[in-house]
Amino acid sequence: MTLPVDKRAVARAFGRAAGHYDAHAALQRLSGDALLAHAPAQSGPSLLDAGCGTGWYSRLWRERGKQVTALDLSPQMLQQARENHAAQHYLAGDIDALPLADNSMDLVWSNLAVQWSDDLDRALSQFRRVLRPGGTLLFSTLGDGSLQEVHEAWSHLDALPHANRFLSQPQIASACHNQQLSCTSEVVTLHFPDALSAMRSLKGIGATHLHHGRDGRVLTRQRLTALEAHWPRDRHGFRLSYHLIYGVSRS
Repeated sequence: MTLPVDKRAVARAFGRAAGHYDAHAALQRLSGDALLAHAPAQSGPSLLDAGCGTGWYSRLWRERGKQVTALDLSPQMLQQARENHAAQHYLAGDIDALPLADNSMDLVWSNLAVQWSDDLDRALSQFRRVLRPGGTLLFSTLGDGSLQEVHEAWSHLDALPHANRFLSQPQIASACHNQQLSCTSEVVTLHFPDALSAMRSLKGIGATHLHHGRDGRVLTRQRLTALEAHWPRDRHGFRLSYHLIYGVSRS
């Protein structure tokens, strides 16, 4: 269950997006709010927000009385979280090698971050390592089938990758099983007025890093017109679909 991930490139992509991330983060809100519904009514005070971004959910947890450690790979995202007064503690780090002691957290929360892990099993093992006995793990990620509209539209123009592929639901479910987590999923579809707006939404949240690299060609007006002709849409607009998968500690 490994993916080739250039962590420095990922950090740069999210760093470029830090200043305007929240304006484009509709998917992160949908995913995070759905994950919140699985949170236990009672848990200990210490919480790790692993992949905190701008600290939106760090601040929510802090307002709920938690002692929050906000961790992110991107220094710029972490600085944005600081400016938002999102947490009590801020930590630069990688979810694949958490710079935290064993049994140091009561709750680990990670909303749409583990898809940037080198190895999902390892990331979940790291989360488990820092949890105290009886602690709670809550994470969300993207599964295979996400961004299918991007793949479909571009397939009519060239054979190059223009969006990442993600682990399948059975692969993610297997990783959850290994860590005694319940696994659920849903498909969420966002709509945009045109294809360019859909692609800008990806750039706005930093999700523009491609594991296999880019061809570097400029998107000309002619190519954009051709892309729009093939982009899936419905009466609500141009679609972007995401396969959201949630992993939650079993009670």
